Amino acid sequence: MRSLDILVVDDDDADAFMISEALGSSETRTTVNRVSDGREALDYLRNVEPYADAHRPDLILLDLNMPRMDGRETLAAIKTDDRLKTIPVVILTTSGAAPDIVSSYQHRANAYVTKPFDLEDFESTVRTIDRFYREVAVLPPTD
Repeated sequence: MRSLDILVVDDDDADAFMISEALGSSETRTTVNRVSDGREALDYLRNVEPYADAHRPDLILLDLNMPRMDGRETLAAIKTDDRLKTIPVVILTTSGAAPDIVSSYQHRANAYVTKPFDLEDFESTVRTIDRFYREVAVLPPTD
């Protein structure tokens, strides 16, 4: 099993903490970095200060509903950027609305996952995503 470098893009501190906790309990080292909105995510991914030394993530967990630049805009920007578009993006959000699901896949999300409300289910879901991308999926090489 390989280690993963995951970028969490979520403005909810509690959700970001639960994601980090779930990923921190994995058997293989998973590095988790977090930003709070889409503008920060793009700065991180493009190595704009203060993220000049940020490493390219293997996977992005992206919430949809955030201030400044939401997940929909962020996904579109990532998937139209030749340097970033090969990074897998999993939408991890509370929205189960059909238009959000359809739009996310139209903008080339790699998966759409609705956040469970139960803490154990939430952590299990995050660990399942982590396990899939570490053990099953073949990821593109990083720079």
